[in-house]
Amino acid sequence: MMTEISLNILDVAENSTRAGATLVTILVSVETAADKLVVTIEDNGCGMTKEQALQVTDPFFTTRETRKVGLGVPFFKYAAESTGGSFSIESELGNGTVITAVFGLSHIDRMPLGDINSTIETLITCHPDTDFLYIYRYNQASFELDTRAFREILGDIPFDTPEVSAYIKEYLSENKLETDGGAAI
Repeated sequence: MMTEISLNILDVAENSTRAGATLVTILVSVETAADKLVVTIEDNGCGMTKEQALQVTDPFFTTRETRKVGLGVPFFKYAAESTGGSFSIESELGNGTVITAVFGLSHIDRMPLGDINSTIETLITCHPDTDFLYIYRYNQASFELDTRAFREILGDIPFDTPEVSAYIKEYLSENKLETDGGAAI
């Protein structure tokens, strides 16, 4: 079982890149008044049939040839539902997939968000041909990082260049702190 929500996000976003997505949108929204943490991951990858979308929450179903068990999505679903939350997956063949996990924010069984900044930075630097739109909301405050805007500024300089990677990590850290005031999530 994954110990942080950010690791579930990493796993699902990795699935998106394997599905040929050119854009992966990751929304993490903390709503303290509603006592919920919502994670939405949307991609424009190859999508799935209705049957595949229903099967993807089964731990013994995987589209990968290298292993017989796919636990990422079932664990993510279980983690959300065990906090009184919900989990949904919408997919259309040829049009991508949207996964939404809603967690009870103060529920005792909710695992921590974890190091979301490192997760986002890892996705960006390890998948140079995929664009990522990351949106982080904490109540009314929010920020976003859009690699498409970074590409316009950087031109041909790759995201895994040490200076660029360090800048992305710093950008995420400063903006998350500014948005949530250092709240433990």
